[in-house]
Amino acid sequence: MLAALTFAWGFNWTALKVALSEVPPWTFRSLCLGLGSAVLFAALRAGGQPLAVPKGQWRRLALLAFVNITCWNMLIAFGVALIPSGRASVLAYTMPIWAIPLSMWLLGERITPRRLAGLALGTIALGLLMGESLFGLGAAPAGSLMVLGAALSWALGTVLQKRFPVRMPLGAYTAWMMLLGGLPIFAGTALLEDVRVLRELSLAPALGVAYNVFVSFAFAHWAWIKLATSVPVSVFAVSMLIIPVIGVLSGVVFLGERPRWTELAALLCVLAALTSVIRPRQP
Repeated sequence: MLAALTFAWGFNWTALKVALSEVPPWTFRSLCLGLGSAVLFAALRAGGQPLAVPKGQWRRLALLAFVNITCWNMLIAFGVALIPSGRASVLAYTMPIWAIPLSMWLLGERITPRRLAGLALGTIALGLLMGESLFGLGAAPAGSLMVLGAALSWALGTVLQKRFPVRMPLGAYTAWMMLLGGLPIFAGTALLEDVRVLRELSLAPALGVAYNVFVSFAFAHWAWIKLATSVPVSVFAVSMLIIPVIGVLSGVVFLGERPRWTELAALLCVLAALTSVIRPRQP
């Protein structure tokens, strides 16, 4: 599941940039969340799974949806429109740097030497990839700050999901969180954008939208919540560090960017970080 999520979200940075070249940010996120949640609800209903939200859980569900879905999706959509997708993917995945201290504070999680080593290796990888991004902050400060804000909201949302769990089946929880988190975005689309631009959508952006709906949202959000609620935050956070590496490499393959030694060094660091946090203990 971790491998599938890694590639689904890693490649999505390229698909996201292509889709946003023709689809406005509010409209794009409305399509992703509206259709993505509809696909999940339809699949759950076809499988006979319960969809009801337990009594007394709506407020908690709405809070988690706002932090995890609304804030993350809109900050990323506007941020990626202003800065290169490779830089955005790296800045977004500073999430572990915020998630691990938050998990220690709000959850009381202990940081083992292996997890600390994994975080250190992951931070080195991010530092290598952020070399140019740091210089680019001045060129597009708004975009970079939006993506960093998205990373912080994701970290907080991941921790809050374990701090305030919603007692309901995972599939229905994912679908409802996507739908509730999308409500402010649907309203923003109706007020601020003209969806008639979709009539002139070309093939590549249309495929980018389709990828987001079916892979990045319907599947990957379910897998993300499954992992985030079933493993320690520190393990999950460090494991996510491989996604920006996939994002950078997919830009090399599909957008014609030239690989540099920093990408290769960062990949080795991230693989070492993954090994340190997810390998089983010796008996």
